[in-house]
Amino acid sequence: MPMHLRLAAFAIVLGFGLTAVAPAVAQVDIMAPFNADPAMDSDVTVLGKDVAFADGDRKRLDIYGPKDATGPSPVVMFIYGGSWKQGSRNDYQFVGRALAANGFIAVIPDYRLYPEVTYPDFLEDNAQAVKWIEDHIGTYGGDTSRFFIAGHSAGAYNAVMLGLEKSFLRDYNVTMPVKGIAAISGPYDFYPFEYDEVKNTFGVTDNPEGTQPINLVAADEPPILLLQGKSDPIVRVQNTEHLAEKLKASGDWVTEKYYDNIGHMEPVFAIGALWRWRAPVLADMIAFFTQFGAFPSGAPHPVYTPAPPEGQTDIESTIARLDQMLNPIDDRHF
Repeated sequence: MPMHLRLAAFAIVLGFGLTAVAPAVAQVDIMAPFNADPAMDSDVTVLGKDVAFADGDRKRLDIYGPKDATGPSPVVMFIYGGSWKQGSRNDYQFVGRALAANGFIAVIPDYRLYPEVTYPDFLEDNAQAVKWIEDHIGTYGGDTSRFFIAGHSAGAYNAVMLGLEKSFLRDYNVTMPVKGIAAISGPYDFYPFEYDEVKNTFGVTDNPEGTQPINLVAADEPPILLLQGKSDPIVRVQNTEHLAEKLKASGDWVTEKYYDNIGHMEPVFAIGALWRWRAPVLADMIAFFTQFGAFPSGAPHPVYTPAPPEGQTDIESTIARLDQMLNPIDDRHF
C-alpha cells in the first residue's frame, strides 16, 4: 500500500472521524455506519444537543436519556478518544444511545484538542463538563448520587485521570462522588514519551511522570473497570495489566475484562447496537455500574449475540485490515 494511504488509514483509526485519504480520494467516515439511525438503539430521547458547559467552541455536550424513564436515572459521562488531537461527540451518538437505552442519562462532551491545547488543558475541560453535570443534570432527569465516568483510548486516560488525580475535579468545586470508572483500551503507562505525537501533547509539562495514571494510584480510589482487547495493536495490553496490578496493590477495587481476538476500536464499537455481537462490552459496563449502585433494583440486560447480523462481515474485515497495518513499532508504543 502506498505510504499516503497507510498514513490515512492510521489517521482514520486514531482520529475516529472524517479523514481525507488523499486529495484525489473521497473522504471516509469510519464511524458513519455505527451512527446510522437503523443501526442505533431505539427507545431513546435526545435530551440536549450542543449544550454549552463553559465558554468556548469545543466546550459543548450532548445528552441522551431513556425514552420512558419513570424517575431519576444514573448518569454516565463518556469521553471519546482520538490521541488528544481528534474526535467529536457527533461520532459517538451510538454510545450515548446505547447507554440511554439501558437506563442511563448519557452525557458526551467535546473538549479542546492538540494543537489548540496541551496537557493538562483537555483534562480541565473534562472536569468542567463534570461540574456542569453536577449543577444541571437534575433538570434532565439525572441523579447526581449515581454518577459514573467512561472513556475509550485517550478518553479512557482522561476518565482515569479524573478519578486518580483529585485536583482536577476539586479545582472546579465538584463535590458529587464518582461512583465508578469504566476505562476501555486506555494508555496508562507510556512514559518516557518516545513518539512525536505524545511529546507534542505531553512533553511541555515540568513533571512528565505525573501525567501517568500508573504513578498516581493511591488508596481509596473510585472503583475502576478496565476493559481491553487482547489483540490491540495501538495501546499495548500491558497498560491495563500494569494499572490493574498497581490498583490491587493499593487495595483499590479493580475489575479487568479482556477480549480475545479484539483490537483497539472494536471494544467501543461493541457498545453500539451494530457491533454488540462482537464482545459483551456494554453488558460488562452495565454489570459493573450496577454493582456500584447504578440500579439499586436491578439493571436491564442488553442484547448480546455471538454472531454478526447479516451483511456486517465487510465492516469487520475492514477494521481487521486497519489493525493489521498498525502493529506497534516496538514495545514502547503505548
